[in-house]
Amino acid sequence: MLRAVFIFLGLLVLTLLAWVWITLNWSYSEGERAGYVQKLSRKGWLCKTWEGEIAMVTMPGAIPDRFEFSVRDDAIAAKINAMAGQRVVLVYAQHKFVPSKCFGETEYFVTDVHAMTEHPVSPAPAVAPPLASPAAEAVPPTR
Repeated sequence: MLRAVFIFLGLLVLTLLAWVWITLNWSYSEGERAGYVQKLSRKGWLCKTWEGEIAMVTMPGAIPDRFEFSVRDDAIAAKINAMAGQRVVLVYAQHKFVPSKCFGETEYFVTDVHAMTEHPVSPAPAVAPPLASPAAEAVPPTR
């Protein structure tokens, strides 16, 4: 009976370890997000992770969307901190169902970062001032 309990507990621990390994090594989606880093801080009581957010601006004057992310690698966090104030592109992998906040508070884990080389351009064309019509110039002002 005691042996069956130990076998059951051993299988349970192996299952949990396999689940953690699968969720951290198999990504649900991958992509890039561009924006300005709003914050990046090392957080946690026991398990310290880098947590941050960027403001993604689609066009000048628009309300920015926030993208919250986690960084597990100290070297990547140092690169993000070095690019403070610049527009950056974060390369991320989304990992769903990670069983603990110990690995990161979000499901988006940044794997690389690089600075943007081009600046966003406003999609609105420049508006020229209205031209005076020849008929308006021909009429003399009245007194």
